[in-house]
This record gives sequence, C-alpha cells and structure tokens, in this order.
Amino acid sequence: MKLDGKKIAILIAPRGTEEPEFAQPKSAVEQAGGTVTVISLEAGEAQTVNNDLDPGTTFPIDAAISDVSASDFDGLVIPGGCVGADKLRSSDAVIAFVRAFFTAGKPVAAICHAPWTLIEADQVRGRTLTSYPTLETDIRNAGGHWVDQDVVVDQGLVTSRTPDDLPAFCAKLIEEFCEGRHAAQAENA
Repeated sequence: MKLDGKKIAILIAPRGTEEPEFAQPKSAVEQAGGTVTVISLEAGEAQTVNNDLDPGTTFPIDAAISDVSASDFDGLVIPGGCVGADKLRSSDAVIAFVRAFFTAGKPVAAICHAPWTLIEADQVRGRTLTSYPTLETDIRNAGGHWVDQDVVVDQGLVTSRTPDDLPAFCAKLIEEFCEGRHAAQAENA
C-alpha cells in the first residue's frame, strides 16, 4: 500500500513520548510514501524515552500545535509513553486538534497510553479499542469497550497496546491512512 501524496501528522511531547512508538510509525508512513509532520506543544526539539524512564533520541519538531490545523492532514498518529501522553492530554490545543480529526472523519492511530488523549477529546464513547492494559478502566469509564488485542480498528480509529504490537499497528495504520475517511463518515458526507 502506498501513501503517495498523503500528509500525516504525528504528535510528540516535549519529553516523555516512547521512542519506538514514535519512530516506527513515522518510519512506516515515510516508507509507504507519506509525508510526516512532527507536531509538539512548541517548536524546537523533543526528547523521547525508552520504557518511560530511560532517555531516548532527540527529534526535531516541524510545527507547534498552535500553527497547524487538522484540515492540513490526511491522518494522525498519537504515540504513547505514560509521561508524554499525559503532557499531550493536558493541552487544550492538542485535544482540539485530535477532536478535529474525528469531526472530519479522518483516520487516527493511537498506541499504548495515547488513548488518554482520545478520552480527553471525548472520542472513545461507543467505540471498541485497546491500549496499555492500565487504561482499561479509563476507557470503560469514558464509555468505550476495551479489548486485549494487538491491534483494533473501529471506524478509522486504530489502537494497539504496547511496543510489542508495533508491527501490526504500523501495518494497520498504513491501511487506514490509504483508505482515508472512515466508512461511517464517508457515507454521511
């Protein structure tokens, strides 16, 4: 599958995003021909982590959240990492950005702790998804149906549990980004 011409946003916290959950989806999108824009709370650089505690690689940020719009992109990737996901979900601008993808019917992929941003954006109600196991109660309390699977797709939302699931997660997000708008939204358009 090819993403030629597709523009994909990927969020990263200033510090605390899990490196493999950022780097592997970014690489998968680029290898499939998509253009990736790395977005954070502000311009500059962001340092990832490994296993939530060990410092990872520093990555350049392409745009601050205040300078972008969901209308600029065809899809969104939200990596996990406990600290990084918590920082992202505390930003009103990030939550509005995430919500706008759902409103427009654009595909979103979230792994590990990233569904916290989906909960904050009120986008899990009535959906089936997965996450890092400790988010099960949060997802259920937000009206979602949590399942323990390597990858789950529900109306254009791709979710996975941990870095161990990255091969399935990356393959499925490429598939969803190739399809574009999810079926429920496309039928209503």
